[in-house]
Amino acid sequence: MLFDPLDISNEVAYQRWRTEKLQAYEDLLPAVPIEIQSPTASDDDVRLIRRACDAVNFCLYRVSQADSADKSYIRTLGRSLGLDRLDGNLCSDEDNISSIQVAGDGRKAGYIPYTDRQLTWHTDGYYNNESCTIRAMVLHCVRPAETGGENLLLDHEMAYIQLRDENPLYIKAFMQPDVLVIPPNIENGTEIRPAQAGPVFSLDSSSGRLHMRYSARTRNIEWKQDSLSQEAVSCMKQLLDANNPYVITYRMQAGEGIIANNILHNRTAFRDSEDVEQGRLLYRARYYDRVAGVAE
Repeated sequence: MLFDPLDISNEVAYQRWRTEKLQAYEDLLPAVPIEIQSPTASDDDVRLIRRACDAVNFCLYRVSQADSADKSYIRTLGRSLGLDRLDGNLCSDEDNISSIQVAGDGRKAGYIPYTDRQLTWHTDGYYNNESCTIRAMVLHCVRPAETGGENLLLDHEMAYIQLRDENPLYIKAFMQPDVLVIPPNIENGTEIRPAQAGPVFSLDSSSGRLHMRYSARTRNIEWKQDSLSQEAVSCMKQLLDANNPYVITYRMQAGEGIIANNILHNRTAFRDSEDVEQGRLLYRARYYDRVAGVAE
């Protein structure tokens, strides 16, 4: 990003960057997966993934030897892209990589990702504090659902463009440090995470790129009540529509995955196989790092 996205007064720089961004979508065809033929990603594969993430903030990939793509594969792939600092969370496995599948009971059953229900639009870690900012993620499909379970993806920089084109003041509203508050997480009367307040749009200190923190949930979300913030929230909801030309819909198959600089994403509801051992299973790795840029 060649301009400060939080400076809405610099229209010349914005229009230059906007033109380059829109052209990137025409050039890269981001809905087409990169084929990884060898047991590990080659230098050329890594270069293509980094180029895509640098330009449009995400990349789809397909591993030809799907059975070989276990957790160690995901970890190695991440490291080749500059992703090393994993984020542990309440439901992640001991290696801090989460096995996302339907949980019938226990702690996981209380969280939507571990059910077969629809998962609304969000960026990962929107409830984290600033020191644990999620900058990138890898989502890898081991087994798809029998039906459903599509992911919808929207580059947060494209959402920024659409919001700014509608009204630059919406960007200003989403920059407020208290525009989005996530109430504390309380389990069995014990606070396991305090309330988290912060902006939607901020500048990532490690890369100088735009960072977005967002959730479309209607429960356990507190938006600032001033009129401009409410208008911005309403506009954002309208953009998160399947008719938005920049929303990508993709249903991952075994051996396929998404690498992203924490873009907006969701998941449709799904139906699993009656065979519990064949149910939908994804590995999710969240990182405090961002995918290394092509010039790095």
